[in-house]
Amino acid sequence: MRVEEPGKWNRAFSSASPFRTFWMAGFECADQLNASGNRVDMLEMTAHLELIHDDYARISALGLKTVREGIRWSVVEKEPFRYDFSYVLEMIHAARAGGIQQIWDICHFGFPDDLTPFHPQFTDRFVALCKAFTTFYIRHNPGEILYVTPINEVSFLSWLGGEVGGTVPYCHNSGWQVKYALMRAYIAAAIAMKEISDLVKIITTEPLVNMVPVTDPTPEEQLLADAEHEQQFQSVDMLCGRICPELGGNPGLVDILGFNYYYNNQWIVGGYAFLDWNDPLPDPRWQPLANLLEAAYLRYGKPILLSETSHPGEDRPLWIRMVATQCADVITRGVPLVGICLYPVIDRPDWDHPHVWHHSGIWDTDSSGKSARVPHSESVAALLLGQQLINTLFSWKI
Repeated sequence: MRVEEPGKWNRAFSSASPFRTFWMAGFECADQLNASGNRVDMLEMTAHLELIHDDYARISALGLKTVREGIRWSVVEKEPFRYDFSYVLEMIHAARAGGIQQIWDICHFGFPDDLTPFHPQFTDRFVALCKAFTTFYIRHNPGEILYVTPINEVSFLSWLGGEVGGTVPYCHNSGWQVKYALMRAYIAAAIAMKEISDLVKIITTEPLVNMVPVTDPTPEEQLLADAEHEQQFQSVDMLCGRICPELGGNPGLVDILGFNYYYNNQWIVGGYAFLDWNDPLPDPRWQPLANLLEAAYLRYGKPILLSETSHPGEDRPLWIRMVATQCADVITRGVPLVGICLYPVIDRPDWDHPHVWHHSGIWDTDSSGKSARVPHSESVAALLLGQQLINTLFSWKI
């Protein structure tokens, strides 16, 4: 459904916003086995755990007081059904000391060594983990809302592990089966967490893509592109109970729809040719980000979060300016966009080639090692301008 009075919604947003700041910071927290079978631990590899107080002070200085973090399933559950949340508690204490609001990923691509999505105990183990984390969080944060993503980017993880063998379960041509198994666990966990407390709010974080056919497509090529474009919504459709109702999904399980959008999220079906986002003369098949966000909102009628976005290298500031402009556009259309998360805010290494750093954050590393935090001045300037632009639409200061 379309919001009929966008101006009214904009004026009310300052009191209705669920987040401390509209612009957010995401700290890369992936902990999966990579394509070589080696465990990735981004919180350790980026030194965020040891520098968390300093990292929170850095982002606060730029007006970023809401963050995405992850608990790392492979770390907190070393033995089945036994959990150690001690370092998570340290992260919570750091946030409290720095006035930071945390959004939590329970599974950010990684599973314990003895599990795959096809394991007969996968759902039971995941549900138990989610229940334990919810109870732990409420005990240490009484009365506070728990914003949580049970499994990050189910669509991407299903492709990575089910189609191209890039992580567990290292399959090919099994993407649907992996997605179904992940969503069975996701839905059961969401139900269980919401039964524990009505303070649990579920945020999805799915890729937002635009799949297009070749130029001058045949009817068959157009149908194929349309079908592949539609597949991006399968995970959320399952969660909402629109498909696979036997899994128990329903619209009440979704509180905020998070979508992840990067420079290579629009491409031509049948290969890996991307539509360039910054061409002087855009490809006619290219869709502005505002259009994609609005279409997602109209599909589900839930508040929208741009839950991940960034660009590697020198085009970072151009990307931030584009994102700010497009998000301002979609807000003026009356779409309840509740935030933009710069992810990662701190530079990160590549999963499969850990000696390669992406240089996609607001802070980079340098030759001094993973603990370096070198501000990318052009990106900082672009962020400040983006904050000013969005701030003109709302009544609170970002």
